[in-house]
Amino acid sequence: MPLSRLSVCLKCDAELYVCLMCEFHDPKLRLGCREERAEHVKDKDRANFCEFFQPRPDAHRPKQPSGNQAARAKLDALFGGDPADAQADKAREELDKLFGSKPKS
Repeated sequence: MPLSRLSVCLKCDAELYVCLMCEFHDPKLRLGCREERAEHVKDKDRANFCEFFQPRPDAHRPKQPSGNQAARAKLDALFGGDPADAQADKAREELDKLFGSKPKS
C-alpha cells in the first residue's frame, strides 16, 4: 500500500512517511540512509519528501506490550507462571488420586 507524505497512524496520529519507517533507514550509517542518492533528512521521525521511501513491514514495534499481553504477564507473575503449567499440575494431581499415588506437596 503506497503511503502519501500526509499519511498518519489511525490509532496514534503519528506520521508514517518518515525515515524511521523506511527500508533504507540505518542508524549505524553517518547520514542514516543506505540509499546513496537520497537527500539528507535531519528529522528522521518527521514526514519528508524522499522519493526513495519504501515502508518496512516490521517498522513499528510497540514499546510496551499490549493490554492483553501486559495483563497476562501480571497474572502469570501473581499466580506463578503459565496457566498451561497449572492445568498440567492439576491433571497430574487427579491422576495420582485415581491411581493411589501420593499427591505432590
